[in-house]
Formats: sequence, C-alpha cells, structure tokens
Amino acid sequence: MDKIVIDSNKCIGCAKCVKDCVAAALFIENGKAKLRNGCIECGHCYAVCPTGAVDMPAYDTSACGATVNMSDFDSEKFLQALKSRRTIRQYKNIPVEQEKIDMILEAGRYAPTGSNSQNVAYTILGSKQDEIERECVKLFRTGVGIGSKFVKYLQNQNIDDNFFFKGAPLVIVVSGIDKVNASLASAYMELTANSLGLGVLYSGFFCICERISPKIRRTLKLPKGHRAITCMIIGYPDVQYKRIAPRKPLKAKRL
Repeated sequence: MDKIVIDSNKCIGCAKCVKDCVAAALFIENGKAKLRNGCIECGHCYAVCPTGAVDMPAYDTSACGATVNMSDFDSEKFLQALKSRRTIRQYKNIPVEQEKIDMILEAGRYAPTGSNSQNVAYTILGSKQDEIERECVKLFRTGVGIGSKFVKYLQNQNIDDNFFFKGAPLVIVVSGIDKVNASLASAYMELTANSLGLGVLYSGFFCICERISPKIRRTLKLPKGHRAITCMIIGYPDVQYKRIAPRKPLKAKRL
C-alpha cells in the first residue's frame, strides 16, 4: 500500500506540501505534487494541503478534523494551570470512565516522536494490576538493594499493600525504545488527564521493579525491545490543593 496518495484532480500545484516536507520526498512536476523515496509518513503534507488532495491509505484519518491552535487558549491561564498541577497520591474509589481513558490514550498517540517513529506503546494493567502491585511490594519489602537508592525518601515510609498504585483505579505503563518519545507521550497524557479532572502520579519505583523483575516483564508482555519508561497512576483526586507550590529560582541564560 502506498504511503502517500496524491489526487491529481484536487492538487493545485501550490507546493505547500513540498515546502513543508521534512524528508524532501515531494516535488512538483507538470504543476502537480509527486512523491519520491524517503517519505517518513509524518502527515505534514496531509495536514497542510488546502484542497485535501493528499491521502494516507494505511492510516486512520477518521479523527483528523480541523486543527485547533494552542493560541486559542488563554496563555496566562494555561501557564497558571500548569503551575497548579500536583502529583496525586490520594485517590477516590471511583473508576475512570472509558471515554476518558480513550482520550488520554489518544493524547499519547498524537504526541511527537523523533523521525515520526511512533514507537510508543501503552499497557493498561487492568485485571493484572493487583497481581503486579503485590509483586512490586514484595520486591521492596525483601530489599535486594532497591530501597537503599532512596533511603531518605523511604526512611519514614510504610510500604503497605497500596504503596505503588495508591488505590488508584487506573494504571497505564508507557513503554518504548526511545525514552524521549515515551516521556513526551506521557506528558501529553498527563495534561489531558488533568483537563478531565483526574490526577496523575508517575511511579518511578514501578519502573525500577520492571527493570529487575523477569516476572513483572513476563506479565506486562511489552512489545519487543520496549522497556517501561513511565508508569502513570491515574484517578480522581481525594485531595485538594489551595495554592501553587514554590519552586527554586529559574536557571536560564542567554548565550
């Protein structure tokens, strides 16, 4: 199946797709856009074409409606909301609706990836959540040197049965080969979850367990070559923060 199909009847030869093609895989011939080798399937030509002459047959375009500019949002309010977000460790016993889960995953799917690799995957723990948490708790309780890396943080902590997932109803493991790609997807997902009234905790402790436990890796069944980059604990917050938490002074310079 062709990566890109250009309808010559719709193409007006404006060359907007040629100018915006990061792989220089498009050119104009006889007043029409043409495709050569090198396409990375980023979809910029599909998105920029004013007449809808470009199609990507192998892709789902059902969700590709009109664009919305980030500048449509109040930038000061948006920044204030970013400053206001907190890591949540207290959750209500309320399930997350499937439509909200779908929106969170869709946000991850549309996050940028280097070279348009789209090499990020998502694993909802679902029926395996309790089993995996028990294994993680067992690892931390028995030691094997894990907790020693976080002595200051753990010295006053009680590693109870809900230590990892905090009783939250939803856990999504974001995995990939490239840490940056998976981390960007996670950030998109968190912001979307926050906008839906949900709270998020990134469980770095879980990712440590995934790295050292063959049993957990077998249970997760991640795609070949993938590792757990983030583990997102998601649910309705059972805590309300009244003010923005302080930060250290900004470290930035102009060269």
